[in-house]
Amino acid sequence: MTYVVTENCIKCKYMDCVEVCPVDCFYVGENMLVIHPDECIDCGVCEPECPAEAILPDSDDKATPWVELNRTYATQWPNITRKGEAPADAEEWKDKPGKKALFDPAPGKP
Repeated sequence: MTYVVTENCIKCKYMDCVEVCPVDCFYVGENMLVIHPDECIDCGVCEPECPAEAILPDSDDKATPWVELNRTYATQWPNITRKGEAPADAEEWKDKPGKKALFDPAPGKP
């Protein structure tokens, strides 16, 4: 089992999860983070740290559509090991549904 970043992260990208990850398995895109499933040790410390509740175990049905996206972009985006600044409008986007269409495949800046 591994943890997966889901739709709630899009346009929020708080990055609180990055600081607590003991194996540095987060990767940063332009408007969301992903977890590399082969690096995640399933410790679960990141899940409660996410203000947007965007991190779920891959066994959760809500995570299923996001498993491959995490796997794919974790191999394309840069690794991130320190918390950065969340977008200025993150709170406005925090609980909005239907953000998948806003996903940006461009890599972010660590």
